[in-house]
Amino acid sequence: MLKIDQLNQYYGESHILWDLDLTVPEGSCTCLMGRNGVGKTTLLKCIMGLLPVRSGHIAFDANDISGMPAAQRARAGIGYVPQGREIFPQLTVEENLRTGLVGRTDGLREIPDSIFKLFPVLKQMLGRRGGDLSGGQQQQLAIGRALAGGPRLLILDEPTEGIQPNIVHEIGDIIIKLNREENLTVLLVEQKLPFARRVATAFDLMERGRVVASGDIAELSEDLVQQHLAV
Repeated sequence: MLKIDQLNQYYGESHILWDLDLTVPEGSCTCLMGRNGVGKTTLLKCIMGLLPVRSGHIAFDANDISGMPAAQRARAGIGYVPQGREIFPQLTVEENLRTGLVGRTDGLREIPDSIFKLFPVLKQMLGRRGGDLSGGQQQQLAIGRALAGGPRLLILDEPTEGIQPNIVHEIGDIIIKLNREENLTVLLVEQKLPFARRVATAFDLMERGRVVASGDIAELSEDLVQQHLAV
C-alpha cells in the first residue's frame, strides 16, 4: 500500500534520511522503531507532505505522491495522528472531530457513529473544549479526528506517549480492532516494546536515517533489540 524508495531529506545542510526504503503492506500493522533522533518522526512528516524531500519517491496505492500537498494526501486516504496529538485546545470535541471530515471524498458531513463506538467518552464530552481533556482523552480525540476522514492508512506517531497505563491498553485494543477486524492498514512509531509486540504484525528498525532491519513482529529478536533499541 505504501512504498518508499531511496528517500533523502535534509534540515538545512544536515542529512536526516539517507536513501531510505520502506514498504507497508496493505492490511498490516507496521511498527517503526529506533532510538531517539534516528529520523522516525521526520519520515512520517515526509509521508504526510509536511516536510519536503530532496530526492526519492513515496507511492501510495502505486501512485507517486511525492509532490502532493498534505491536504491532498489526506483526501487520498492517509490519516495522521502526530506526536503530541496537536488537537485544537480551544475547539470543542465535536468541532475537533468535524475538522477531520474535510479529508473525506464521499461528501459525509456528520461524524461517523463508528468513532463513538470506539471512543464512548468522546460522545459524552462533545461540548467540552479539547484543551480540558486529560492526555488519554486527547489522544483518543486525535485518533478519532483522523478516523473521521475515512482513511485506508492510519499513521500514528507515538500514540502511548504520556498516557496512563489503562488508556494505553485501550488504545492498543483499538489499534488491533481497526487493523484486524476492519482491515485498516496502520503505520505507527512506538518506543514501548511490549505494546509494539502486542499490536504490530511487522516491524522496521531505523538507525541513522535508514531502515536497517525489518520483518514479521515475531522476528524481532533480542539481538536486534539490543543492537538497535537498547540505550
